[in-house]
Amino acid sequence: MTAVALEVIDTGWITTFQDLGRRDAERLGVPTGGAADQHSAVVANLLVGNPRDATLIESLGGELALVPDRDVLVAVTGAPARVTVGGAAVGSWSPVVVPAGAEVRVRDVRLGTRTYLAVNGSIAAETFLGSAAPDARMGFGQTIAKGSRVLLDTEFRGFRRGFFGQPLFRLPVPALRLDDGPWVVDVVESHGIRSIPGIRELIEESAYVVTDRSNHVGLRLDGPVLHPDTDTEIVSHGVPVGALEIPHADELIVLGRYRSLTAGYPIVGVASRASLPLLGQAGPGRELRFRWIDRESSVRRFAQLEGELRALEHAVAEALDALGFAAHLPRN
Repeated sequence: MTAVALEVIDTGWITTFQDLGRRDAERLGVPTGGAADQHSAVVANLLVGNPRDATLIESLGGELALVPDRDVLVAVTGAPARVTVGGAAVGSWSPVVVPAGAEVRVRDVRLGTRTYLAVNGSIAAETFLGSAAPDARMGFGQTIAKGSRVLLDTEFRGFRRGFFGQPLFRLPVPALRLDDGPWVVDVVESHGIRSIPGIRELIEESAYVVTDRSNHVGLRLDGPVLHPDTDTEIVSHGVPVGALEIPHADELIVLGRYRSLTAGYPIVGVASRASLPLLGQAGPGRELRFRWIDRESSVRRFAQLEGELRALEHAVAEALDALGFAAHLPRN
């Protein structure tokens, strides 16, 4: 292992250590948390030969710039952005060698809100209940500040051939696709839809806009809603990530990974797992539309995405092996 320090030259609006969240924490009353866009986080780690749940850096807007004191292997994923190494443009969603002393910078983030930067190796970050994922409500901020240093241990020692600033290999990477138009989010009905007649049709026919009242707990959306036609109190119940909640106010809430574990508002649907990365990239002003699908279609689409990730996992492991560098990825 080689110890590496990355000097933080610039940060986005909010830059934190991140991973896929806490396991088995919800039974303790603590939200899972983790990367808002789990797909981009997983792909970033896979591209540099890390396990899926390795700690990486999540940056919300603004610019992120780091300078390593040794050669490192990095990958940037998430929202479309301009990525440079030593001032030269390089591709995102691809593994890139950054030589010692060269600046890797991520700027001009567009369409989405978050970028992810993974570095081969193990980043030194504090953990809470086994995860580096921040949870400010628990006093665990994990914010990365300008002028600080990110420390890691890595087995990567660079290559003799001139790979600096260039992608190591080109493989079919399941990149997240974002565009300018309204984003379509697939939703599966929940039992709460029966308590609000007409809500399915209204949601399907309407457009909703993410407001600046949104945060890591959930997206608050402006758009038409209906409320139950009875004052009967709803017994508090568990709520999944991606739940479409109808509060007393005239808004729709889509709950995120830091949502409360129980709620007393009607849950009319749940976003499909394949659609959750889109929600993790949605920022204020983003227009969303919802499309109802059945549970089987939701499971099938997620299985397809999982198959693409497994294919990438195996292809990266073989490619890095061919370059004489062992990746900590499955090969079966």
